[in-house]
Amino acid sequence: MRIWDLGPEKLCRNHLLGEHRELHAIWSILTEVRKGYARHPETLRWKGKLRALYGRHEALVREMRRRGYKHKTSLSSGLAKGKAKQDKFVDSLSDQARILKNKQCGCKIGMASRLSSTGKLSERSILECDDPKSKPQPLKNKWEAGCR
Repeated sequence: MRIWDLGPEKLCRNHLLGEHRELHAIWSILTEVRKGYARHPETLRWKGKLRALYGRHEALVREMRRRGYKHKTSLSSGLAKGKAKQDKFVDSLSDQARILKNKQCGCKIGMASRLSSTGKLSERSILECDDPKSKPQPLKNKWEAGCR
């Protein structure tokens, strides 16, 4: 179960559609108080951030439509409460980019063009966020959110 923090335009078909499906699962868990995967680190990082999750869904839908997919599974905007921005990661942005690049699946992750002069991956360039001062903080480990 994963919601990527990279731009939807970078995702291959399988990751775009798979994330959309998993986002709906997380939304259901959080809004309908379902038990399945309720303690999964990916689910826990979205608690109190349904506005951010809703925004991610809308970004995925825009990309799906741009690619010619029909979208028929909207979320209730009335349930989109809490923080509007995700500030916790299960995996850092650079780790997410590396994971996708290693899959060799068609995701548009240009690692070489993202390296800074120090040789480190630029999380700002991968995230492409609006606020240059905004830099979400990764979880110290996958279990920091309380999942055991």
